[in-house]
Amino acid sequence: MSDLTRSDAPRPSVAARLPGLSALGPLLALILLVALGATLNENFLSAGNITNVLARSAFIGMIAVGMTFVITSGGLDLSVGSMAAFIAGVMILGMNALLPSMGVGLPLVLAGMGIALGVGLLAGLGNGLLVTKARIEPFIVTLGTMGIFRSLVTWLADGGTISLDFGVRQFYRPVYYSGLFGIAWPIIVFAIVAVAGQIAMRHTRFGRYCEAIGSNDKVALYSAVNVERIRLMTYVLLGLLVGLATIMYVPRLGSASGSTGMLWELEAIAAVIIGGTALKGGYGRVWGTVIGVLILSLIDNILILADLVSPYLNGTIQGVIIVLAVVLQRGKSSSA
Repeated sequence: MSDLTRSDAPRPSVAARLPGLSALGPLLALILLVALGATLNENFLSAGNITNVLARSAFIGMIAVGMTFVITSGGLDLSVGSMAAFIAGVMILGMNALLPSMGVGLPLVLAGMGIALGVGLLAGLGNGLLVTKARIEPFIVTLGTMGIFRSLVTWLADGGTISLDFGVRQFYRPVYYSGLFGIAWPIIVFAIVAVAGQIAMRHTRFGRYCEAIGSNDKVALYSAVNVERIRLMTYVLLGLLVGLATIMYVPRLGSASGSTGMLWELEAIAAVIIGGTALKGGYGRVWGTVIGVLILSLIDNILILADLVSPYLNGTIQGVIIVLAVVLQRGKSSSA
């Protein structure tokens, strides 16, 4: 049979059976951070600052939604930051090359978006095939491709920066700086991705299969689930979402370099773990990932506004958060 029956499926964890209880921690942390930020700086709750925080978190948020499916199915992807840099570089070079024949306008921008999504799909497909067909551990695969993508974009930029033509950049800027009803486009796109991801995780076979494979891939295989195909689909989905995030990111700066997307993989993984998705797989919570993204963005914003810690220590703080989140997860599972 195609669906997992109740007897076939592995017994869910306490967090999975009582999601409301396990969700209180991240939600309370988010509320406390908002209160703390409002106390430390009067401009924290201003419309401009909130919009800036949400727009900046949208890139990581889109990637983190895809990462949720990968981790839920028992995988991992360390290459998303360097993948985004590579996609941005190829996208900009492609748009600059098409400019003489297409001119500045919507067709050129759409062509650039197509390039970004196409490269993202191929990059995710490559990672997925190495994991599923070559049967290499996801950590090793994506650690290797992380170096490959970062090296390629540095080579394409000749050690410098790949810049979008000025006229094209001016035409493309509204994709990041404009919006609908006062809401920036990156925020709108992130919201759509988050809602679609939550629906896919909770109300489709794909989401159920991801959780089943992450819990016990052998049981899922015996229950007629195509384990390799589902795992491959999670990496392809993540690659597409990295491409989508890059589409929204490029008009912000109009350039790409070897440092673009630095530590994005760390932020995406941290957001997923903070949101309650099990690092070992088997249970995913997309809306929890959204909360995790907002928590990380607010921490970063509060540190900048209050001038409490050097911005160069943001990676340290995120790393500590990941470790603490994993420790808390292990504590919950051991008490279960």
